Amino acid sequence: MVCVPLFLVTASVAWAFNDLGLYQRGFQKYNVSRVTGIAETDLRQVGKELRGYFNSPEEPLLIKTRVYGEEQELFNEREVLHMKDVKHLVWGVYAIALLSCLYLAGMIFCSLKRRSRHACWQLAKRTIWGGGLTVGMIVLFGLFAITGFDSLFTTFHRISFANDLWQLDPRSDHLVMLFPLGFWFDATVSVVLRAIAGALILMAVGSGLLMYWRYAERRPESDAGTGLA
Repeated sequence: MVCVPLFLVTASVAWAFNDLGLYQRGFQKYNVSRVTGIAETDLRQVGKELRGYFNSPEEPLLIKTRVYGEEQELFNEREVLHMKDVKHLVWGVYAIALLSCLYLAGMIFCSLKRRSRHACWQLAKRTIWGGGLTVGMIVLFGLFAITGFDSLFTTFHRISFANDLWQLDPRSDHLVMLFPLGFWFDATVSVVLRAIAGALILMAVGSGLLMYWRYAERRPESDAGTGLA
């Protein structure tokens, strides 16, 4: 039950970090090309290189692009060091998503292998509870985010990072110019919608299985029909 929200949330976060469309929509919405002096085509390449950095062991982050027509290193030393911390955090998210997925897959496999009505019923119920827990947690988080996303964002950074490298200057540091606070709010909404969609699908599947098994129990041939002992 606990692994359901763990998997849904971390998988949604992992998806967001790899969604170039999310990057591009943010660049356009917040006029990043005008703010940074980087052309739209170069911004797309920057997004691709950032995604590649998150998914490779290579260090440090080195991205060259044209700023107001002159090619230069995009990020300064402080930004590069912070991105190394961000990568560690992203890989932690990947690990939790993978481990929770493997655990859920193992639970499903074991329940089906036992061919036990009780085990399958419990699996379906816990799936529903897990989906409900996901929705409840996200609703609670959403209330905090709506009332003060900026303070929540700051608190997240203070908890997640052991240094102050994340405190960057939006007037001079390209990392903040590329990804302003509004971008992170939009990204959070994207993560929330994906996680809720996944939770609702799991709840629908679990409820459908319970309804089917209840219906099958009322038939004389229920044992043969369900294939569960």
